Amino acid sequence: MKVLLTRDVDKLGKAGALKTVADGYARNYLIPQGLAVYASPGALKQVETIRRMEQKRQTQLANEVATVVDRLNGVTLKFQARASETGKLYGSITTKQVVEALETEIGAAIDKRKLDMREPIRSLGLHTIRVHLATDLNPSFDVLVEREALAGPEAGSAVEPETEEQTAEAEAEA
Repeated sequence: MKVLLTRDVDKLGKAGALKTVADGYARNYLIPQGLAVYASPGALKQVETIRRMEQKRQTQLANEVATVVDRLNGVTLKFQARASETGKLYGSITTKQVVEALETEIGAAIDKRKLDMREPIRSLGLHTIRVHLATDLNPSFDVLVEREALAGPEAGSAVEPETEEQTAEAEAEA
């Protein structure tokens, strides 16, 4: 089925482009979401108008998120997590945790669906995550996952318990 895109659609095309897509994709997703219209002769006459409107909308959106983009570039979020000897986490760092950390770091709310995280982070190290704010605005930031420092006897501390002789000597000196 031929459709005329009214908005930019990722991995499909820009607004005003005439595309041939599967019937179900057009009927069930593109048209109900307002991303496309049937490619009728009347719609084809409005191609230039659609392109101008979408360009205006993208410019307005870019102006709104420009400050967020400036704050996002160069941000490194640090997480502490328990991990095995091989570097695999006992659990994971989810998109919800990343979004909450971002909100406290940059002071702006970002939808978790905008993050390019196909699955949660499950290993130690540095991970780069992209954010899809607009069609041409895809800033990225780093997430550093470090091994959690253990405390107590399981940490294998170098401090040995005092013997009775050491305790007696300490009391005699006092």
